[in-house]
Amino acid sequence: MNDEIELALPGGQTLVAVITRRSSEALGLKPGVQAFALVKASSVIVASDLQSVRFSARNALQGTVSKLVRGAVNAEVVIDLPGGAQVAAIVTMESAARLALGPGKPATALIKASNVILGVPA
Repeated sequence: MNDEIELALPGGQTLVAVITRRSSEALGLKPGVQAFALVKASSVIVASDLQSVRFSARNALQGTVSKLVRGAVNAEVVIDLPGGAQVAAIVTMESAARLALGPGKPATALIKASNVILGVPA
């Protein structure tokens, strides 16, 4: 019923998506096919230290915070991944402070495989 699709990201990390078999067939996904992933920023959990921690999210993309845009309640966090890819997340200002997020700091983007939307170039 569902397919698990693994995308190779620049820099060596992988991103796993779970999509319906019908979607996989409609997109023509198979090894070697170019595809891209979209994830809503509010679906990304940001962690600053995952030593000795287990979690249920399938994807843990490690990188460095390149931008932190503070708002009244929330902050946008942009994490640069090795190889040039980026992940954007929305976190509360309280979480940004508690995690000591800021440019140049290491961070990990946690993403459930079911929150990844795949597409292919036209």
